[in-house]
Amino acid sequence: MNPVTWFEIPVEDMERAIAFYERVFAMSLKRHDMNGTDMAWFPVQEGAAYGATGTLIAGEGCTPSAAGVMVYINVEGMDEVLERVAKETEVLVPKTDIGNNGYYAHIKDSEGNRIGLHGH
Repeated sequence: MNPVTWFEIPVEDMERAIAFYERVFAMSLKRHDMNGTDMAWFPVQEGAAYGATGTLIAGEGCTPSAAGVMVYINVEGMDEVLERVAKETEVLVPKTDIGNNGYYAHIKDSEGNRIGLHGH
């Protein structure tokens, strides 16, 4: 089993963040109220052998930051994703070849978080 099971990306404006992630990554997030905490969950594929899922999260103590832990999101068609990012915010590290492990890039999300992209 992979050691990471869940991640939380802090946001200040949930509507703006949901719109950003859905447009850039071409996926739907599902909004939840967890005991007063506003969340938008990333999709999960039950029984998948690789990866973890998580949520956007807004509330007390949830402060976006470009410093600290970075989450990597697996993407198909990284060039297209980076084009969509460039229309919304900024690419911090361009698509970078890492040999047999594919490619990575770093972006700034709508809230100011540094997010990693990974793809083959």
